[in-house]
Amino acid sequence: MAKLRSVVINANPAPYFKIIEKAGQGASGSVYLAKSLKLGGKQVAIKQMDLSKQSRKGLIVNEILVMKDSHHKNIVNYIEAYLNGPSDLWVIMEFMEGGALTDVIDNNPKLTEPQIASICYETTKGLHHLHKKNFIHRDIKSDNILMDAKGNVKITDFGFSAELTSEKSKRATMVGTPYWMAPEVVRQKEYDEKADVWSLGIVAIEMIEGEPPYLNEEPLKALYLIASNGTPTLKHPELLSAEIMDFLSVCLCVECKYRASSEELLRNAFFKKACDTRELACLLGFRKDERR
Repeated sequence: MAKLRSVVINANPAPYFKIIEKAGQGASGSVYLAKSLKLGGKQVAIKQMDLSKQSRKGLIVNEILVMKDSHHKNIVNYIEAYLNGPSDLWVIMEFMEGGALTDVIDNNPKLTEPQIASICYETTKGLHHLHKKNFIHRDIKSDNILMDAKGNVKITDFGFSAELTSEKSKRATMVGTPYWMAPEVVRQKEYDEKADVWSLGIVAIEMIEGEPPYLNEEPLKALYLIASNGTPTLKHPELLSAEIMDFLSVCLCVECKYRASSEELLRNAFFKKACDTRELACLLGFRKDERR
């Protein structure tokens, strides 16, 4: 708790914000859309958590520390955090009106390759920024890739992030969400930032097929299949371009040493197909329908 108190403002945040609506409910707490009175009425997202109900407080401290240290146009911007009393924590972040990529996939019958390339390229830029700072995200999936109204793409949710130091240049703990997990993570072998690249490859399959491989299986069965099957097979590879197939092959390479790093991925030919991010805004039409 001392570490947490050192990175937050110890005060009641309620006078500084006007809550507009509840935007979501996660495992760790509620998310609200609010206006920041300190920022002239600018809309922000507030993640409110009751620390007395959190079994892994270290994850929350970790998320704040990583976000504070990771300002980048492809990472959700952290603004500030407040601790009100012993356990009422408010984390203030920029509001992403488009919501999660998961909703974009669920509400659009088919994403085009230029759209998929653009979303993957923007996510790769965010990952490369994290990896340069020796962070692994460890939970890249469509739920943790957000869009704003202009089509900008940003990574969020750094609870599982790990710092790679010279003493711990590889990690060996199994964290993340099963369906997006790299084989080396499932097998609890040592892994590095290339585990995020595998997860990005699975996100690309999500955008192509509407869901990640093995989603209909129980999580434990999915873990077994990831560990034993290696690179997942696509339902209709004949409908895909050579460029996207190459992109998937370098992301979903079971042997880490042959898998692309985020830096190498930035030069991948598939990204030449990427549409302008402003063209991604058309994928958010369902949000307007929701508000009617």
